[in-house]
Amino acid sequence: MKIAIGNDHAATDMKNEIMQYLMDKGYEVINVGTDGHESVDYPVYAKKVCDKVVSKEADLGIAICGTGVGISIACNKVKGIRAVCCSEPFSAKLSRQHNNSNVLCFGARVIGPELAKMIVDEWLAAEFQGGRHQKRIDEISALEAGSDL
Repeated sequence: MKIAIGNDHAATDMKNEIMQYLMDKGYEVINVGTDGHESVDYPVYAKKVCDKVVSKEADLGIAICGTGVGISIACNKVKGIRAVCCSEPFSAKLSRQHNNSNVLCFGARVIGPELAKMIVDEWLAAEFQGGRHQKRIDEISALEAGSDL
């Protein structure tokens, strides 16, 4: 499985730790984040992660900023992306099972690396359940296309 990972300046250290964690688990990681600590704009890196997911160059994406909120908002502006901002594993798991999220976001200033690893593990292990949830995903896609529900 290929995972695109991107970040802003506030999350460089967290991104590096999560990248290594994923590689140690056998995932192929595509780094599209900044590797420095100088101020950058998180929407730029949100778009880079999402472009990899939408183009299917990556199966899933992880986007990290200071809080996870800004980068998740930016990610959700990209057609075909269902990004979730999580600070605990349960929501990450259910976001995959019920919402078929394809980008995970979190905040390097909000959670520590060990909790981030637990969140990533739950998110990656979960699978979309389909069924009644598919109708809601279809409705989200309709909203994205500008249609009425």
